[in-house]
Amino acid sequence: MITLQGNTASLGTSVPPHTPHAISVSLPTWRDNVGYEVGEKRVVESMVTGYPRFFVHLTIQKLATICEQKYAVGGERAMLFPTKKIAEQCRLFIHHRSTTLGKPVSARLVHLLICPDEDLVNKESISGTCADLHIVLFPGDSFAVAKEFWQHTGMGISSRMAEKCLTLLPEELKEPRVRPTSPTTTANRYSKGGFTKHYSAAAKKTPSPPPTATTEDVGKDTAVYLEERYGRNLPLTAASFAKRAMRRRLAGVLLCDSVPECQETAGQEELPVGPSTRGVKDVSETDVFLYPTGMSAIWSAHQLALNALTPAKSICFGFPYTDTLKILQKFGPGCHFLGHGLDTDIDQLEKILEEGAKANPGTPPILSLFTEFPSNPLLRSANLPRLRQLADKYGFIIVIDETIGTFVNVKVIQYADIVVSSLTKVFSGASNVMGGSLILNPQSPHYNTLKTKLTSTYEDVFFDEDAIYMERNSRDFKQRIHLINSNAEAACDFLRSRSVSGGNSNVNVAIKEVWYPKYITSEHYDHCRIKSSTSEDGKAGGYGGLFSLTFTSKAASQAFFDNLPCYKGPSLGTNFTLACPFTILAHFTELEWAARYGVEEGLVRVSVGMEEREGLLKGLESALVAAEAAGGAGSA
Repeated sequence: MITLQGNTASLGTSVPPHTPHAISVSLPTWRDNVGYEVGEKRVVESMVTGYPRFFVHLTIQKLATICEQKYAVGGERAMLFPTKKIAEQCRLFIHHRSTTLGKPVSARLVHLLICPDEDLVNKESISGTCADLHIVLFPGDSFAVAKEFWQHTGMGISSRMAEKCLTLLPEELKEPRVRPTSPTTTANRYSKGGFTKHYSAAAKKTPSPPPTATTEDVGKDTAVYLEERYGRNLPLTAASFAKRAMRRRLAGVLLCDSVPECQETAGQEELPVGPSTRGVKDVSETDVFLYPTGMSAIWSAHQLALNALTPAKSICFGFPYTDTLKILQKFGPGCHFLGHGLDTDIDQLEKILEEGAKANPGTPPILSLFTEFPSNPLLRSANLPRLRQLADKYGFIIVIDETIGTFVNVKVIQYADIVVSSLTKVFSGASNVMGGSLILNPQSPHYNTLKTKLTSTYEDVFFDEDAIYMERNSRDFKQRIHLINSNAEAACDFLRSRSVSGGNSNVNVAIKEVWYPKYITSEHYDHCRIKSSTSEDGKAGGYGGLFSLTFTSKAASQAFFDNLPCYKGPSLGTNFTLACPFTILAHFTELEWAARYGVEEGLVRVSVGMEEREGLLKGLESALVAAEAAGGAGSA
């Protein structure tokens, strides 16, 4: 059991502190969050890390700068990817997106293969293998367009991969140099003598240490221990073991996954496995595909649908995390946005389907429907049985994001053709690694088509070291979920008792609504919530660890957030309580649009952790008292 940390991380530093590959950053006050969005110098200059899809990790920035110095012409910038296929997709996106924006530009590709010195090559070791780097070069003033691809797809290299590349590069390449004034190779082509470069650090007899400019000082002994125990000094078989164990864990086929002895063997190739506990017994580890981020799993699901089925517009059902909607809008034919995610939206969906079917008989009127269960940040749950009936009737696929609900709390795969999840969140919990998953439902009418296509096109770009960290973090996933469930429910019951929606009529009431699956569209959530008699461990599913609050005034919102004695930053599902002013961070340039769907400017999102409950409740109460004093309903 841990205690509530208080706001111990200073502005712009990693959350939690001293975490070199952290996936959250400290933005401790409301003013800091607004300052981040408007580019305030005080905030920007404090940022040494950030959420990886929004803030390019300093290790990656350093590697990109080296690539720019080596290959860029004039003011070209670089973005880095793990495969040629992804780099080419980025290049095409830059061209198409810039054309749409009225300023068409082209990008070119460079392939860099970086290997250790010959006497250090060890094909059985993670550290002894080469790093394959694919560089997209584009005009510097188009960086924002290229960044869209990086952010929306989540397919860029990870900070651990960048760290490995920097370790392998010869020292002379790390020195600043003048950029060339003309291309060193023919643009937009790969060839042996051109883009395919092979560097061997021949001057070194031992790999150079990982760059220190991107990390906070955690102590040399600790850093070395972590890398040797879990990272690059492990054999390559450790990565394949970790990925196999995670696929089985996610498929729900491990016969014993709650004690250390079983977890140590979870990835063994010949391990006996049982029928899935996911709700569809036929799910196997071969139906689970791992990705470097949750968003890359979502993007890949949409790409799979576009390539395996007849392309058409999709449906975004409910107000989702921002990049899901952007993917559906910017890649492919576009989408219909039914942003409330309520039963009335299903009525509107039926009209769209009926009209589309009449206009083009025999062709599915839409390609796919994407929905979160429950949604982020309003925690609404869709009527999945009704959506499934429409999918079967009209022939489209359903993609369900179960990140917030988790398969420990809800069973949703029986209503989906594809289930996606961000493993970065509670599956990991440690806030130090990114990952995602895509699971095909074997009972889907589209299963054979989707499985054949995905099997033939899938690239495993989940970096080995990241996979090792993720698997280790996930071993106590189920136990953590139950504790987080109970903490969050206690917190929400307390806060709702002091809210307008909970019947509080105090003149200074500060909270309007507690957005939490127990109170919001609860009939739909409870329909999928796991009952104790059907669960693997005899425990009923809970309501998850995420909730949001809306307030009676902006002053109350800001006072509550500023006085919360916990970490403040983006992300969710961490083992520690983490809060953010969600709408400010996710929709700062579209506040009025978000408000039309109930996502108010003053909304505060809280991801509950594993802290001691009494301290957690006292911390929430102290913030609430400040909110009631600063701007409750009766305040001047």
